[in-house]
Amino acid sequence: MHNSSTGRSGYDRVLAAIAATFLIAGVTTSVHAESATTPADVKIDAAVPMPDTALVPPPTAADVKVDAPKATDAAKTETVPEAPKADTAKSETPAPDAAKAAAAPAAAPEKPATASAPAAEPAQATGTVTIADPFGDKLRDLIATKAARYFDRKNERAAVEAFYKDRSYAPLWTNGAAASERGKSVAARLKDAAAEGLDPSDYPVPNFAAATTPEAQADAELKLTESLLDYARHAQSGRMHWSQVSADIKYPEHPVDPTEVLINVSTAKDASAALDGYNPPQQGYQALRAKLAELRGVTDEGPKKIADGETLKFVKPTKKNPNPAVAEDERVPALRARLHVTENPTDTHYDAKVADAVRKFQADNGLKANGILDARTVQALNGQKSERKIDIVRANMERWRWLPRQLGAKELGDAYVMLNIPDYTLKLMHNGQQVWKTRVVVGKPGKHATPELTETMKYITVNPTWNVPPSIIYNEYLPALQQDPTVLQRMGLKLERNRDGSVHISQPPGERNALGRIRFNFPNKFLVYQHDTPDKHLFAKEERAFSHGCMRVQNPDQYAANLLSIALPKDHYTPEKIRGMYGHSEININFPTPIPVNITYQTAFVDNAGVLEFRKDIYGRDARVIALLKGAEGKNLEAVIAHSQPSYSRPTNVSIPGEERYADSGPNFFQLLFGGGPSAPPEAPARTRRRAQH
Repeated sequence: MHNSSTGRSGYDRVLAAIAATFLIAGVTTSVHAESATTPADVKIDAAVPMPDTALVPPPTAADVKVDAPKATDAAKTETVPEAPKADTAKSETPAPDAAKAAAAPAAAPEKPATASAPAAEPAQATGTVTIADPFGDKLRDLIATKAARYFDRKNERAAVEAFYKDRSYAPLWTNGAAASERGKSVAARLKDAAAEGLDPSDYPVPNFAAATTPEAQADAELKLTESLLDYARHAQSGRMHWSQVSADIKYPEHPVDPTEVLINVSTAKDASAALDGYNPPQQGYQALRAKLAELRGVTDEGPKKIADGETLKFVKPTKKNPNPAVAEDERVPALRARLHVTENPTDTHYDAKVADAVRKFQADNGLKANGILDARTVQALNGQKSERKIDIVRANMERWRWLPRQLGAKELGDAYVMLNIPDYTLKLMHNGQQVWKTRVVVGKPGKHATPELTETMKYITVNPTWNVPPSIIYNEYLPALQQDPTVLQRMGLKLERNRDGSVHISQPPGERNALGRIRFNFPNKFLVYQHDTPDKHLFAKEERAFSHGCMRVQNPDQYAANLLSIALPKDHYTPEKIRGMYGHSEININFPTPIPVNITYQTAFVDNAGVLEFRKDIYGRDARVIALLKGAEGKNLEAVIAHSQPSYSRPTNVSIPGEERYADSGPNFFQLLFGGGPSAPPEAPARTRRRAQH
């Protein structure tokens, strides 16, 4: 007898199975659509194929067996309530389990294993990086809410946020409760900052071992990023801004790009070397760096300097305190080596053995023998005799950071002029070699100091007119004119009124001209230049600070010939040819490619024989640099705090004896100063007018 109820039940099961298939496919599509909310999810979805429900085989006779489990029950079991919990919208990359959960419901009963397995395999083949959710979440939160606590500069915060977002907030410097190999490399460079004349305490390295939670590890990650960005910025541009030292300094800015730093250090084969690359590459800096190591005793044969730090004291056990805490410091291994404590040479604990060795050293060197490593003991260990020299060398290494990384003109074989104010010398460099050198006279200390700057020499003027600077006119010549109305005529000077009513005094070309026979022009905000002089006797003096700011050159004809042999080699200029142009008419010789002029203040430098030389600090600038390097102003000393540049106002209501004798001069002072012809440089902006000296 036909069992209609059984047949009906099998038919119902078939219908239920089909309905469940479409229902589950719809749920899968919905879950997939909800999860594909970010570009990263879209990429993942494209890489991981989902089952095609249109290819599910039709039900067979096996599907209508009486003893088969109920299709509706199977459908209920296969409906995946867990899929929505795989909140992929909160993560840049879904975890493998979440991907499987999202893919599994799309298969029909008895076929899920063959239908869902391909969904997991392609995900592994694509090499998708799965981030540690706790660390990534904490790092993302710290950057989003507390970035300003780590990074003072807006551009650094933006760079860090973009950098880690691009990494899907994966760690770079940390590896759980330890530093990664790249992190160790960076940390080693930061700890060795003293070798570059910098202070390691400005670049603290976090304690990775103590970072046992995701939040602490994310904090350590950002702290090391903060320190390496500070180091790169200081190494390239300077620990301080030059404007904090003197108003008479102006160098081109060359800040680091934090994005470039992060990419460079994170991708370089040697992260430490990449970070070191932000220090000045010039041979002058590298030579000072080597001499700094020698002064500190950091040689292959000698021990390293003991760094400054906290006072270390060993506490002996007592009945009340049988197990006192033993101080630990990273300087202790170097201390053991210095004091010949051979037991446990790498141990960082300040134990009884080390304290006894310190006590003996103190007794031998006239210090209080208490076994405490304090600042005086550290100074004695390092030797105080060289401390002053070390400070001066560090100050001059800092000055190298202010200079452009490219000192010369590449088109001219890296040609450039380097003038060192305290050494009273000028040298011409070409193709990495010194091709010429001469003595110079520089500005007097005080308001006539020669400025430090980098500009480009654009042309030479033979037989220049001396346009007397306003400071000399109003402070010296006009008072003298009130006493003697004929003084200017006797000096061969010409007085005129400018259109604005101010006074202009000039001296025509000739052998008595204050500028001599040649002027070397590199227009700058200080209105100074290099030139010849009729006062040749001053070059015989050891200290030659006599001018009003400009630089007088001992052998100008040779200087001009050497410059022109580089700028205009086909014209075959020689000193004799230059002297043959002497006369009473100005002649400008333009450089097709300008030659950089670097005016520096190096009180310590290494000469061509490899000897460390020191020069008198004639303008008293070393003290300011050293004070800033050692001061407690914080790590952001390089922030610009520019001094206001002094200006000299030119009165227009000055009465002049015999006023009717003087005619209107026409061109303004700046046109006259650097020449008014078509080949002369443009007039300087009024706000930069300061002085023009000789």
